[in-house]
This record gives sequence, structure tokens and C-alpha cells, in this order.
Amino acid sequence: MSDVLPSEEGGLPWLDASGPSADLVVSTRVRLARNLAGVPFTGRNSEADREGVVAQVAAAAADAPALSESALHRLDGLSLAGRIWLQERQLASRELSAPDSSGEPRRGAALLIGRSFGVLLNEEDHLRVQGLSSGFALDEAFALAERVDDDLGARLSFAFHPEFGYLTACPTNVGTGLRASVLIHLPGLVFTREIGKVLQGLAQVGLTYRGLYGEGSEVLGHLFQLSNQTTLGKSEAELLDHLGRLVRQVLDCERQARDVLRREAMPMVEDRVWRAWGLVRHARAMTFEELVELWSAVRLGVGLELLRGVSLATLNHVLVQAQRAHLAHANGIGLDDEALAVHRATLVRRLLADEGRRP
Repeated sequence: MSDVLPSEEGGLPWLDASGPSADLVVSTRVRLARNLAGVPFTGRNSEADREGVVAQVAAAAADAPALSESALHRLDGLSLAGRIWLQERQLASRELSAPDSSGEPRRGAALLIGRSFGVLLNEEDHLRVQGLSSGFALDEAFALAERVDDDLGARLSFAFHPEFGYLTACPTNVGTGLRASVLIHLPGLVFTREIGKVLQGLAQVGLTYRGLYGEGSEVLGHLFQLSNQTTLGKSEAELLDHLGRLVRQVLDCERQARDVLRREAMPMVEDRVWRAWGLVRHARAMTFEELVELWSAVRLGVGLELLRGVSLATLNHVLVQAQRAHLAHANGIGLDDEALAVHRATLVRRLLADEGRRP
């Protein structure tokens, strides 16, 4: 297998910290689940069916203006390191990259990548169209996904029912097929021990949370992916409005929690922030889990204006480039090489070398 991967900046505009509330929200993603009419759904389809999906979508993409600059990547032709590299950029999901019962990548697993969008092929559904935006930008992310969906829908026949809407492999996605998520940094709520109450409240009104890598992943660095649970019975506008209102409430809660930290625990917070800043700039070896915890404290320090001249965009890039597949790819080593911890610390020192010194 040969890893022909996107360019260094491919699919990463969502890291530039240019969007609304970028101090608290890293990114926003909107996904639209679609299936081709007349083709068996995942779980019942054959290898030939999946290859047919790739061929139909590739042909439609070649004729679609919204996908004119996209590139097709076959995950079933990539190594494990290459597939994880795409996961680390939030471009491919764990489900799409996972091996089948033979231990090999699922035949037909593929990915169309544009600058700020992607189309996952033969994951749980035939297509998962996703738009990615920086900060808290639901409308922008939806517009990116909708444009691609419209162009493909004009050239492909999607499975659709006049009463139920778009038909999907999982009943919770039937209807609009829309799943929106916001990757949000909530250290204030964690430190003030209010996070459990907030998450419980979100579950009661139809939202769920996951970790950095989506479904099935643990929460690291106080980063939570908040998303809607169901799509049936509501329009796209209603789903986005519902999620948007709830996320804004969470943002208000986080800002209030940070005010509490300023008033009641500033010495503790300052100590945590400055210790983390010293370690990330001088450590010689770090695990990714250790780095993410330090990263979280540094990002909190930037939000509280304890650390000045430190770019949120640089911190966001640190979060991606210090993951194991990126380090392995950049240094020509294996995913489990013991030298990864050293390379990670070296990379972080280099990326942060000029931070904190700007006037």
C-alpha cells in the first residue's frame, strides 16, 4: 500500500481559529447522510455494490462545480498509518477506516476531500457529506455541506421517502440525515465541577457528547463534541437552531465558570497554566495524552489572557500535528515507535518557539 495523502494543509482550514467564539469552540461540522436509490445499504451490500457507489460518486463529482477541486482517496489502498492520519484531521471516521473481518480495510472505503468539505463513501451510509468550519459556525458548515449535497443530488438518485425523508442505515438519521457537531473546550466547567450537570441537561433535550475522535472515543483535554441525536420530524433549519441555542447556553455556562475561577481560584489557575506553558516549551519527551492535558491548560491561559501573544491557530495545529500518525508520517517511523514521544516534544517546541513573544 502507498500513502498518497492530501497536502500538508489539505482539509485543515477549520484549525485557523478565525470563526465565531474560536476561544471556546475549535470547529463546527455538519454531516448529511445519503444513500443511492436501488443499492443495498451497508451491512447488506456486496463488494461490487460498494465499488459501484465509488464509481457513481466519482463520475458525479467530476461534473459537479462544488467538487471541481476535490480529490478522491481510496482508504482501502492506504496503510493503517495513512488511514489514522486522515482520522486525526477529522476527515475520515473510525468506522470508515476500520478493517473488516479479514483485517483489511473495507473494500470501497473512500474519501473525497475538498478545501473545507469531505464526502465519506461506504461508511455506515453510502455517502456522508460533511462541511467543516472554524469556530462556532453552524450556518457556514451547513452551507458547505449543502452545496456539495445539491450538486451531487442533481446527478445521483438518493434513497428518499415522501413521508420519512432521506432513508439511512441507522433509523436515528432518517429524515434530513443531518448530524451537526461542535468541538468545544470546557475546562472551566470541569474545574468548577459543573460539567456533569451541564451534560446531563443536554442529554435531556436531545443532545449527546463524544470525545475528540467522535463516537466511542474518550474525552481528552476537556474537549467535547456536542451533537444532535435524531433527525426525524424536524427540518434542517429547526435542527440547527435547536443545537445552536443549546451550544450558546453551554458557552455562557463556560464563560461564567471562568469568571468563578478568576474570582475564587486564580492562584491555582495561574500555577496550572504557567506550569503547562513551561513544560510544553521545554519538555524533551511527551505522550499525546500528556500533551493534550498541557495543551488544555495553555489554551485556558490564552482565554483568560494570562498568556499573551499565543496564537489559538498555532495551538489548534499542535493538537493535530502532534498525533501519532502525523508524527510517524513526518519522521518516517512506525506508529508504535518509541521515538514518537521525543519527536512530539521536538515538534511542539518548534511550533511554539515564537509564540508569546509577539508585541
